[in-house]
Amino acid sequence: MHDEAALATLTAEAPVVRRPPPPVPWRDPHTVSKQELTTYINFLEKACQENPASADLRTCLGMAHAMNFDVYQSMDALNAAVELDRENFWAQMKLAELNYRLRALRRAESDTLRALDLATDGVEFGVARRQLQEIRRLMRDGTQKPEWTKSLRAPAILFVIMSVVACLGAYYK
Repeated sequence: MHDEAALATLTAEAPVVRRPPPPVPWRDPHTVSKQELTTYINFLEKACQENPASADLRTCLGMAHAMNFDVYQSMDALNAAVELDRENFWAQMKLAELNYRLRALRRAESDTLRALDLATDGVEFGVARRQLQEIRRLMRDGTQKPEWTKSLRAPAILFVIMSVVACLGAYYK
C-alpha cells in the first residue's frame, strides 16, 4: 500500500501535534474495492493497536469504517479519537459529519460547533461553516430523525393488559 510510510510516521512516539489525518489511498469512495477497503481497515486497526494514543489514526479508522458502512464501529473509533484528543479538529469534524450523515442533526450541530471552535485556519473554518449551514438548512426543512424522548411504559402496560384480556376472552369462549 503506497501510504503505509505516511501512516507509519504517525505510529512513532512523538509529542501530540495537531495535524490533518494522514492521506487515504483514494479520493473517490465509489472506486474502492471491498477488498482494498478491508485491507486498509486491517492496517489501521493494527496501527491503532501499536499506537493507542493516536487520535489521527483513530479518525482515519472511523472514516474507513464509515466508507465500509460499519456505522457502530465508525462511531466508536471517532468517539475514541475525540476522547484521546479533545483539541483535534479533524476528529471532532468527522464525528460531526457522521452524525450529519445519519441525520442526527441536533448532535451533528453541537459537534460541528465544537469543531468550529477548534478550527485554526481558513480551510478548517470553511469546512465546518459549510457543514453547519447544511445542517441548519436540513433542520429548517424538517429533514431529521425525531428524537425519542417519551417513555414506553404506558404503551407497554396497555399492551400487556390487552394481551391478557384477549387471552382470557379466548379462554372463556
